[in-house]
Amino acid sequence: MTAAHGQLTIDGAQIEYRFAAATAARGVDLVMLHEGLGSVALWKDFPDRLAAATGCRVLCYSRLGYGNSTRLTADRTVDYMHVEARRWLPAILGRLALRRPVLFGHSDGASIALIHAAEPCARIAGVVALAPHVKVEPLTVASIAQAKVAYEAGDLRGRLAPYHADVDSVFWGWNRIWLSAPFRERNIESLLPRIRVPVLAMQGRDDEYGTLEQIESIRRSVPFASTIALDHCRHSPHRDQPDAVLEATRRHIDELESRGATR
Repeated sequence: MTAAHGQLTIDGAQIEYRFAAATAARGVDLVMLHEGLGSVALWKDFPDRLAAATGCRVLCYSRLGYGNSTRLTADRTVDYMHVEARRWLPAILGRLALRRPVLFGHSDGASIALIHAAEPCARIAGVVALAPHVKVEPLTVASIAQAKVAYEAGDLRGRLAPYHADVDSVFWGWNRIWLSAPFRERNIESLLPRIRVPVLAMQGRDDEYGTLEQIESIRRSVPFASTIALDHCRHSPHRDQPDAVLEATRRHIDELESRGATR
């Protein structure tokens, strides 16, 4: 049986991972893909709550450069989410023998899930996307600029530091690429019609990093997509409206099984 916590070696890099509910009633695995400043530890107890609500085994891992995974040795590039979706995620899914995986991504992680789902070779059953970024909006850039101020002059660095071995590398790797001029043109909408698995996209109505056009674009473009706009919710639905996210995800898994998508 796969260890609950561990380090996976891929191409010489160490990837931190954790399983919640190493044995589960369903033969479906949820794979959690964290936000641009996230890590295994920053999910806190939500993986365990997700496993209990859905009956699924749940994997979360810290991407290269995050948490206790191997630190970055170079600046991030405009295509860093595509690299994660097409290189690192498939390797992790294969090495850890994930069973009929459903990708559960937040923010950057949701974008990575959508990019991977659009790949012809993707072997997943579905996607749950929380606060996804399918395009860069002025609101996104403004909020990321505000995050830079909060990191340099506020308490953001102190709040993030316990969750990352190299917090400065994590923050600046994310912040600088998002605020770079070339990144303003980043857009994955052309990939969305290629997705052939059911997608559930959720976003807060008060999301400070994107408008509801993000999930509306998914609804228009993905053949099998449903969307939920959450009241009293900002950029982190699993923190602001956890019960709603848990229930919607449980229903999504039920619907996948009823369609035979996870069989």
